[in-house]
Amino acid sequence: MSDAEAALRSLFLRGLDGDAAAYREFLQKLSAHLRAFLGKRLFGWPDEVEDLVQECLLAMHNQRHTYQSDQPLTAWVHAIARYKMIDLLRAKSAREALHDPLDDDLAVFAESAIDASDARRDLGGLLQTLPERQRLPIVHVKLEGLSVAETASLTGMSESAVKVGIHRGLKALAARLRSKAP
Repeated sequence: MSDAEAALRSLFLRGLDGDAAAYREFLQKLSAHLRAFLGKRLFGWPDEVEDLVQECLLAMHNQRHTYQSDQPLTAWVHAIARYKMIDLLRAKSAREALHDPLDDDLAVFAESAIDASDARRDLGGLLQTLPERQRLPIVHVKLEGLSVAETASLTGMSESAVKVGIHRGLKALAARLRSKAP
């Protein structure tokens, strides 16, 4: 039995027996353990890791009566954490499936073979017709090549808002181009 397992198990069992201080310490140590466990698996999603830690702590508290004391505590903890992580990934997948793929081949982004400056001027004019929440994500991600995360940080928008802004902005530009086509 590892030192972490022994310490967590001892605190948890004492907490189950009514020792509130031990249970509080168990939750603090378990939080750090879960952050490391989930952080390795969800690298790049720190907000989701923190949310999952809280969900796991709540689930473990609510299901503490299901723990079998002859089994390793960390196995029980990791099983609950894996289920919560799978739930998160399924929810993210379902939300992402609702998004239309972005069309990177829109005519608005094509280079003018005749005069690049005309194309830049036309594109600039089209982009100016968009609200800032759509224009800035398109400029930063599609034209400047920044990542969604970098754009979110730069603009103060969430990553989801950046993606939505790009999607809605490109749809609006495509509609304008279609309405102007002969």
